[in-house]
Amino acid sequence: MNTGRMATAFPAVHRRRPPVVAAIFSTPDEELERRGLSLRRTAAGLDIEALNSVFFRAGFPRRDPVKIRRALENSPSMVWLADGSSGRPVAFARAAGDGVFNAVVWDVAVDPDFQGLGLGKAVMERLVEDLRSGGVCNIALYAEPKVVGFYRPLGFAADPDGIKGMVYARKQPPPLPPGVMEGRKRK
Repeated sequence: MNTGRMATAFPAVHRRRPPVVAAIFSTPDEELERRGLSLRRTAAGLDIEALNSVFFRAGFPRRDPVKIRRALENSPSMVWLADGSSGRPVAFARAAGDGVFNAVVWDVAVDPDFQGLGLGKAVMERLVEDLRSGGVCNIALYAEPKVVGFYRPLGFAADPDGIKGMVYARKQPPPLPPGVMEGRKRK
């Protein structure tokens, strides 16, 4: 009996799909392990403060850890590498999307102490493969001009149909309605 509710359809979107075994990566999993790195695909065990530190050291602004956690909870696809001795993240990438047609890659970062070792490429290759093996065919990302060259060998290009991306962004959130901040200290 169809009740008209779609709630039962959504959990499948967030299920982890195993990576395609036949995928050939520039740095095989075994090589990453030999280097003392652990490959992870969930936020389990991810130290948010350490990730925020990687983001900051890689040139991102510092972020509210609560918001980072919320972003991770809403990102069904992620790949990160942990230093085997400390468990701290050294390379990270995540994607969010509809799980069927489209995904957007966010927060690709490599700790500067680990840059130049192919770790950014390693997490991106695996993230793209995970998305594609799940059927996602349109994968987008935003990149600063200085790093566009990093993404081209991974198959990313300006939209071949000439479509221009547009972004609605506000530097500051809109002011809260009167009375919302009662009992709270304004910053």
